[in-house]
Amino acid sequence: MNKVMRKCLLLMISLAVLFWGSCSTAPKKTGDIINLRAIAEKGLDAANREAVLGNYANAHALLTEYKRMAILTDDPSLIARVCLSMGNVLFSLGRTDDAFLEWDRAALEAQKSNNAELLSVSRIFKAKGSLLSGKTGAQAVFDEVNRESANIKTDVLFTAFSLQVKGLALRALGSYSNAENAFKSSLAIHEKELTLENASYDWYTIASIRSLAGNSTGALEALEAAITLDRRIENSWGLAASYRAMGDVYRKAGREKEALEAYARAKGIYEALKNEDEAAEIVKKMRN
Repeated sequence: MNKVMRKCLLLMISLAVLFWGSCSTAPKKTGDIINLRAIAEKGLDAANREAVLGNYANAHALLTEYKRMAILTDDPSLIARVCLSMGNVLFSLGRTDDAFLEWDRAALEAQKSNNAELLSVSRIFKAKGSLLSGKTGAQAVFDEVNRESANIKTDVLFTAFSLQVKGLALRALGSYSNAENAFKSSLAIHEKELTLENASYDWYTIASIRSLAGNSTGALEALEAAITLDRRIENSWGLAASYRAMGDVYRKAGREKEALEAYARAKGIYEALKNEDEAAEIVKKMRN
């Protein structure tokens, strides 16, 4: 966590402590007893955005504190949602076993609160991890998500997430047209809700589906759409990933000059992000 973010987090916590310390012993109003929960709820949104932008170390540090706050409130729903996000971040950091523990904890908390929707969402998060880690086959994951998504009735972003996981399973099954349709449905939700980081990911994955289907032109169009969104929201991580993917698509199409230009663009962004490992991977691609 950088110094500015740590300072902001400590300030929020200090305000919460000050609030509690200044209260009298008189009965509290209902609105006075949800301060920690409100901080954790708002912070969870910020941590999720850090994760979507590829800032996994920052996201992990934030979620560690917000998980502590959620536990202090003994709010099963809040604990579950923090655990879901923590699982995603840990998975992205390569800590697969720890990620599954978080998703299992989320499911237990959802059961504790008798929240069928959140329980199904927890299972879908775990199903995605199982698919991407190779623990479970694509057909089994698709069937599970199809079954569990029927319980998602109130949160459209969870609906979009379930559509993404369906799309990933369909992509793995080679059902490219259906996979793209699933992600387009997810994209429609994200565009309506103005969650543009997620919309960018939808376009990025649509590009991968089209590339696998042999549609290089369509893949490049999807990547251009992702780049347009990432520029708008200053998603540097997404920009670098899309330019790298663009280089791969150009190379696959035999357009080496454009491929090198796209790789160079990605390399420059990774270097500006001070991500030496990713920049080095791009250099290897440019030399091959």
